Amino acid sequence: MARYTGPKTKIARKFGEAIFGDDKNFEKRNYPPGQHGVGKRRGKKSEYAIQLMEKQKAKYTYGILERQFRNLFKKASASQGVTGEILLQLCESRLDNVVYRLGVANSRRAARQLVSHRHITVNGDIVNIPSYSLREGDVVAVREKSKSLEAIENSLASNSNVYEWLTWNADQKSGTFVKAPERLQIPENIKEQLIVELYSK
Repeated sequence: MARYTGPKTKIARKFGEAIFGDDKNFEKRNYPPGQHGVGKRRGKKSEYAIQLMEKQKAKYTYGILERQFRNLFKKASASQGVTGEILLQLCESRLDNVVYRLGVANSRRAARQLVSHRHITVNGDIVNIPSYSLREGDVVAVREKSKSLEAIENSLASNSNVYEWLTWNADQKSGTFVKAPERLQIPENIKEQLIVELYSK
């Protein structure tokens, strides 16, 4: 399936925040892209434009295309609970996101590549579908033959993030998806209610 592979800094500048993680280029130029990005006075955005931008930010952050994202929203809408929170929980429960959160990869894009190239297992079986939805208790691990990969070892060595809804066994290079995170446990700066309002029109 197609994925955005263009300049990450340009997208980050569009939203005014480093949505793809640490970005030295963004820190140097944290103003909108374009010829008049620095001094251009932007007009007031409509309610629809604000909602649309929030949806686009969420899609770029998690690396999800429109059809998939809409399907996640439909699933969240049909579930009991707060739709916006459930939508983010579904995004966080994706295999590529969990691989990233565990520190096995230093970005979601890199995590997606590890999954696609069959370096990751779920409950002992190789899973090469980045959008695979994890359930409580699922064990995500680096495949035995891939444990010595330099990219994985470097990423794990530099990872300092700890999430209450995940556990990690450094010796086994495996982690457990304990449960879907609560909204307060999701660090992404996404106003999910705006997305709900957009799709509910």
